[in-house]
Amino acid sequence: MLGRYTTGPRQDCEAYQRGYDPTMGYGADAAARSGGVGRIDLRSDTVTHPTPAMRAAMSTAELGDDVFNDDPTVIALEARAAALLGKEAGLFVASGTMGNIVSVMAHVPRGGEIIVPAEGHIPNDEAANYAVAAGAGLRIVHENSDGEMPIDAVLEAIQDSSDPHSAITSLAVVENCHAHTFSRPITPTYMRALRAALQPRGIPIHVDGARLFNAVVALGVTPRELVAEADSATFCLSKGLAAPIGSVVVGSSDFIWKARRARKLLGGGMRQVGVLAAAGLVALSDGPDGTVARLAEDHANARMLAEGLAGMSGVLSPGYIAQPVGELLDPARVATNFVLFKVAGGADRRARFLGELEQRGVLMVAYPHGQIRAVTHYGITAAEITATLAAAAAALHATA
Repeated sequence: MLGRYTTGPRQDCEAYQRGYDPTMGYGADAAARSGGVGRIDLRSDTVTHPTPAMRAAMSTAELGDDVFNDDPTVIALEARAAALLGKEAGLFVASGTMGNIVSVMAHVPRGGEIIVPAEGHIPNDEAANYAVAAGAGLRIVHENSDGEMPIDAVLEAIQDSSDPHSAITSLAVVENCHAHTFSRPITPTYMRALRAALQPRGIPIHVDGARLFNAVVALGVTPRELVAEADSATFCLSKGLAAPIGSVVVGSSDFIWKARRARKLLGGGMRQVGVLAAAGLVALSDGPDGTVARLAEDHANARMLAEGLAGMSGVLSPGYIAQPVGELLDPARVATNFVLFKVAGGADRRARFLGELEQRGVLMVAYPHGQIRAVTHYGITAAEITATLAAAAAALHATA
């Protein structure tokens, strides 16, 4: 297994692209051109390609030099993001990982400690940058099956700042959506409770909101309401929103100034980057070209996939915090665009199942705790879900 997220035997780059139509996604016409089943790529929502409206906006974007803070398209994107999330300012960064580390560096002094969910992205998937770049430590709190760190446990994790033996608790992080619980959304109610508990201690809250807009759509709330209790937040443009690159960090003007300095320290200063920011502006726009409201399609397709898989012999509950109760996959656990499950037979059958799926033109990935992950996104339609279910049934039969 290569790293935490793997699939079956890799094909060359040309094979991965075969069957993809940039205006249609993976559809019947693309399949016909490839001489068979087109690639249905469910490895992640990061595999999306920009929409036609994004490509057009990128080709005509007004540009400047963002290190001099005079790229008008970047400025417009940062202002749009800040307004949507109800914060004073925004900062365009290369990735969600960069958004998190510049936020940590802006909030946490060297030697400070961060309270994080045990299965969160920061402690597991960011190469220990909190230690290497920020000089910070972590205090993990085991989250529940909704991705929430219990408030009592968060309070218990706070260090005694008067004791010279202890690190100073400097930040609490919430991941929303929470990837390892079926990417379930964290509610404003929880955020208010966490804020009330931390307010007397003066501990800020950062939201790692890589899929924040999936949470917005799933909960039927505004982005502003979802992060109202957070001091800072970051969200990805390059996942379900379908932009090719980038994330945005939002917070107070003072915080964003510190984050901008941290971005420069990390080598993240970009020049005529408005050509990329233009796609983000389209994603966050109102009207038919925006890609926020359409996330509901991904959620519906994920539920359709889970319901189909749940009826197949050999498909099991993902277990752990994704689904602590029940032996079989429960489609009701699907709240956004993640489907997590196991196959009977352990690691060997999982690897063979993923290989058989790939032979049938469907890509999923091995996930921690013995799970398999499938993620729906822009370019995947109900027709692709139907084809995926047929391929899954055949792969299960072939590996029985």
